[in-house]
Amino acid sequence: MFLLIAILLTAAIILLAVGMFPFLSSKLGGWHLKREQAIVKELDKNFYDLGRERIMRLQFILPLVLGILAFVFFQSFLMAIFGAVFGLFIPGLLLKIRAGQRRNKFNNQILDAIMVLSSSLKGGLSLLQALEVLTEEMPAPMSQEMGLVVRENKMGVSLEDCLVHLNKRMDMEELHLVVNSILVARETGGDLTKVLGRLSITIRDNRKLKDSIKTLTLQGRLQGIIMSALPFLFVWWVLMFNRKHFDIMLNNQQGRVLLIVAVVLQLVGMILIKKFSTIKV
Repeated sequence: MFLLIAILLTAAIILLAVGMFPFLSSKLGGWHLKREQAIVKELDKNFYDLGRERIMRLQFILPLVLGILAFVFFQSFLMAIFGAVFGLFIPGLLLKIRAGQRRNKFNNQILDAIMVLSSSLKGGLSLLQALEVLTEEMPAPMSQEMGLVVRENKMGVSLEDCLVHLNKRMDMEELHLVVNSILVARETGGDLTKVLGRLSITIRDNRKLKDSIKTLTLQGRLQGIIMSALPFLFVWWVLMFNRKHFDIMLNNQQGRVLLIVAVVLQLVGMILIKKFSTIKV
């Protein structure tokens, strides 16, 4: 019964807002359309086959459902608004997570792609033919991106420009090395098979160095996480037993200042630990 009342109340608020505020409704509709177009463009970029109608349903249903659930659980219109706003950003957040996973998978396939290219070139194939072999032999997402490069070239775009477009789409350090090496070798007339062989060794050594750095800084990063979480866990533990424990500080000017200083120092410490445990290669 309470859930039915919450649904009817939410629907009434939406209809009232649409009826009484047409300007707000048009602005909201325009923002929704732009966001939908951005999500569809990102889906096409990452080769995700989701229809426009499904995106529209997610964009409408998720905020409504989360807003209702937040109102039911917390019995607060403010939490319902927070739930609805969070629901608006869930599709974009999920898409970013999937795009990150796809980029990591592509990055892990770069070494295998270099080996396939090198073998194809040693067999007497041209670079374009080697890319076609790469499209056929490699799994997604490498085959998808290289297939797009081949299709662009067949539509009249130069191979150099196709590789530059690939470089901009994926924007990875190791891919930059591969594309720039190929472009320089084609411009200077160098032996591309030797260039790719040396490049694969460089990428392997770079990855070994990064893994070693992660292993050596693991202790520092774990200490940073633990030390950053301890104050919050301590406050939670104290409040579990005595909710008025910090009242003497909250009701006193000097105590409030000390709490603010403690929070600022905690944040500074977290930032410094993060910087000290991060080494860029």
